[in-house]
Amino acid sequence: MKKSNQEAAEKITFKNLRRLYFFALWTIAVTIILSQVLVQYNLKQQFSDSKIINISGKQRMLSQKIVKEVLILHYVSDTTSQKQISHLKNVLSLWKNNQNSLENGSDSLAFPKEKSETLDKFYLEIKPSFNSIVKTTDLFLLNLEQKNTSADNQKLVRIILKNEGVFLSKMNQIVSQYDLEAHEKVTEQRRIEYWIFAFTLFILLLEFFFIFKPTNKKIERLIAKLLSSEKKALKLAYDTEIISEIKENSVKELKSLNYAMENTLLYCRIAPDGSIIHIGEKFAKLLNYTKFSSNKKFSEVLTTDEKEQLNIDRIIFEKQRSGWQGEINIINKEGQNIWLDLSMVPVTIKKDELELLIICFNITERKKAQREVERLNIENSTEKINQQKVISSKIVENQENEQNRIAKEIHDGIGQMLTGLKFSLESINLDDKEKSAQKIEYLKKLSLDIIKGVRTATFNLMPPELSDHGIVSSLAKLTQELSKLTGKEILFYNKTDFSQRLDSLIEINIYRLTQEAINNAIKYAESSHIIVQLSHSSTLLSIIVDDNGKGFDVAAVDKKRNSESGMGMLFMKERIQYINGRVFFKSIPGEGTRITFNIPI
Repeated sequence: MKKSNQEAAEKITFKNLRRLYFFALWTIAVTIILSQVLVQYNLKQQFSDSKIINISGKQRMLSQKIVKEVLILHYVSDTTSQKQISHLKNVLSLWKNNQNSLENGSDSLAFPKEKSETLDKFYLEIKPSFNSIVKTTDLFLLNLEQKNTSADNQKLVRIILKNEGVFLSKMNQIVSQYDLEAHEKVTEQRRIEYWIFAFTLFILLLEFFFIFKPTNKKIERLIAKLLSSEKKALKLAYDTEIISEIKENSVKELKSLNYAMENTLLYCRIAPDGSIIHIGEKFAKLLNYTKFSSNKKFSEVLTTDEKEQLNIDRIIFEKQRSGWQGEINIINKEGQNIWLDLSMVPVTIKKDELELLIICFNITERKKAQREVERLNIENSTEKINQQKVISSKIVENQENEQNRIAKEIHDGIGQMLTGLKFSLESINLDDKEKSAQKIEYLKKLSLDIIKGVRTATFNLMPPELSDHGIVSSLAKLTQELSKLTGKEILFYNKTDFSQRLDSLIEINIYRLTQEAINNAIKYAESSHIIVQLSHSSTLLSIIVDDNGKGFDVAAVDKKRNSESGMGMLFMKERIQYINGRVFFKSIPGEGTRITFNIPI
């Protein structure tokens, strides 16, 4: 009887608790809703304040801009630009629209139509100046378009300047008033929020002392009873739960390990005699192993080649105690050639009971990649050797041509002149002074021609400027000589005043590369102007050869290594590699070619 009465009392208590909690939550909800309604109402009133202040401040700037544009059109511009007039019209239109929105309100800009009495008074005071500026500016623009006399515009400009100062002064008052009213709204909003905050705190304190605190004590007593019952239940189930959890975790770990091994590793377990105890699913798929072939030995499942089977059986027999690791090549039932990285690990299951764990990795693709790399290396080596043979033959051919050219120059030019010199010397008759004097003069001229021919031949072999003065002087001399010889305009520019001497091997290679680039422009490009530019930094010397010739397709010529142009590019690349430099070709068919040599210094 006492127990039933206690249960009935507890039910009544819980009903009262629910009612109290419902009342507390309802009170908090109503307070929050009311506070948000008040806050949103005030925020809605203040929503457009910042935008209004910004636009009203912008009006001052636009009025000044209108005056500036008018002054520029009247005093500065010699000719009236339609673009300037159009710009002034746009600014004036924006100024009028903004002023109308501020004064009369705007739905698109969320500007209120109702304003304070002070603002209405200020807008009433500013309106005459505003209308005067608008009207005068329209007349000014009309005069400009009709090209009336500047005297009329002078009067209009004075009117605009006079009213612009009044407008700015009144607009400052309007902006200040907007700022003041916005500040008052913010202050009022803050005061309302403080009252709401104080009221909310008051409600919470009342609920804490009359609802939450008494309820909390009753809940604590109930929780204490529940905790006591829970401890008893936990004590009874603790041991069973721990044992069940340990068993479940062990089963999960075994399943995870088994799944990982079956689906990721190529593995199997074999007996010391080579018979299969267990084979993983992935390994079985690779070897096409089925239950029907379970009586076969591991070597027979692994490969169909008898020699390989004997070799695997030998390894199992000899290495079953120490283990073994290596690569083997097998042929499966489908005739596929497979490479395996195989590891054999001895495992003792029980005393005197041994198993061998076989773990493999399929390295067939890696082997294919290695063979492909080896094949490509052999092909590249063969191609490089063939290129070197072609280059060597071309170098020998060029040397022979150069030697034949020099020999021909000496034989046809210098040799014939020396022969003429010899006969002229022999024919001098000292008794005939007049003829002797004429022959001596002729011999002097012939000697100068011989000297010039010798200098030309030696210049082509090794220009004296290169050894005496360096690369800058030799390139300047080269362009001058070739310009005289070919009649083309060949110019040289030392853009950074480079005067440093370099190693003789570097200088002669730079000279020959530049000479080759100029000769190619003369011979193949059919150009009329060639420019050689030299510049440098602290670590790099750069030479650029530009021509206005017919150009060529760099990619197409580079592929045709056997052509004369392709070999010329290849020679330049090979030669500049001797001095650790780089060459860049850029050409546009029909427009010209640029060759850049970069050499470290």
